[in-house]
Amino acid sequence: MSGHSKWATIKRKKAVTDAKRGKAFTQIIKEITIAARMGGGDPRGNPRLRLAIEKAKAANMPADNIKRAIQKGTGELPGVAYEDVTYEGYGPGGVALLIECVTDNKNRTVSEIRHILERNNGKLGATNSVTWMFHRKGVIHVNKAVYSEDELLDIILEAGAEDMRTDEEMYEITTAPEHFETVKNTLEAQGIKVSDAEIQMVPENIVKVEGKDVEAVLKLMEALEEHDDVQHVYSNFDIDEKVMASFNVG
Repeated sequence: MSGHSKWATIKRKKAVTDAKRGKAFTQIIKEITIAARMGGGDPRGNPRLRLAIEKAKAANMPADNIKRAIQKGTGELPGVAYEDVTYEGYGPGGVALLIECVTDNKNRTVSEIRHILERNNGKLGATNSVTWMFHRKGVIHVNKAVYSEDELLDIILEAGAEDMRTDEEMYEITTAPEHFETVKNTLEAQGIKVSDAEIQMVPENIVKVEGKDVEAVLKLMEALEEHDDVQHVYSNFDIDEKVMASFNVG
């Protein structure tokens, strides 16, 4: 695994602090609000909103918070006018970065993201400078300890999945975006618990990171994700599992 997948793996092994939980709530509320604004407040006809609500419930967000976020998005309640924006850049070792944000002030956000990158040996790139290196995919994780590989493979391939990889703890199932919900729903219908599932930007090619660049890349990823407007950070780095596990990031 590489990039965002490896980053997710190392974060799973760290304790989740109250501050991180608060950041997760903020991210999800923004996502619900903008999803409702762009696609309407009915999750049955709005896949982005439906997925955001599922994430909110998985994070134990109160139902009233979810309802208010939807109403702010549809205009039923007053709220901040959020918009999507994606920044592209490079990190230590030449790794590519896609930084997805939801913001109410693009000028402020781009200035702060540029500052984080420059402070951590990275730089902001031009539009389309790295996007071409990534493809939008559905990514679903299932606990490796609970289910056998053969059991899962038969189910997901028949449902339309593209691939399945493993790390120490999880199976990572990838799908085309249009097959994402079908595969996810098929797993759940079979009684298979999905640990997390979302549409991600997956790198086509990877960059091996070694030496002093390892810590620099991980610190940059952490700094970017701590920014209030950042929803996701995707990268194409590849770091040896043992080396990566030795860094106490998060």
